[in-house]
Amino acid sequence: MNRALIDTDILSYYLKGDPGVRKNFEKYLDHYDIIEISLITYYEITSGLLTKNAFKQLIIFEEFISENIIIPLTEKSVKISAEIYSTLRQSGTPIDDIDLLIAGVAIENEMTLVTNNDSHFSRIPGIDIKNWKKYEL
Repeated sequence: MNRALIDTDILSYYLKGDPGVRKNFEKYLDHYDIIEISLITYYEITSGLLTKNAFKQLIIFEEFISENIIIPLTEKSVKISAEIYSTLRQSGTPIDDIDLLIAGVAIENEMTLVTNNDSHFSRIPGIDIKNWKKYEL
């Protein structure tokens, strides 16, 4: 089992208590001691909770983060994202910049991207994706 980079949608399911996603987190944590998310996912979750004035949920999220890892963007991950952007744009199948930045982090760190957004991320050559919402580990 590869290290996993947890995408925003899967983390949201986890934080909302989705039983299948929580079960997959537990199984993953049997192999690895921590959960890893990108700085972009941290931004997406935090901005979403602040917009809703969901301060209790924000405290829960911050506690979760304090026990896990946020992987930053690097020059290399951004360059990977830019190359993916160019390839997809030229083929007429672009995806959102935020998804591209998350993909760049996953590829740079040789991680499996865990997402429920198969339709976007499956367009990216060279990325390993798993869907913990649809499939059990």
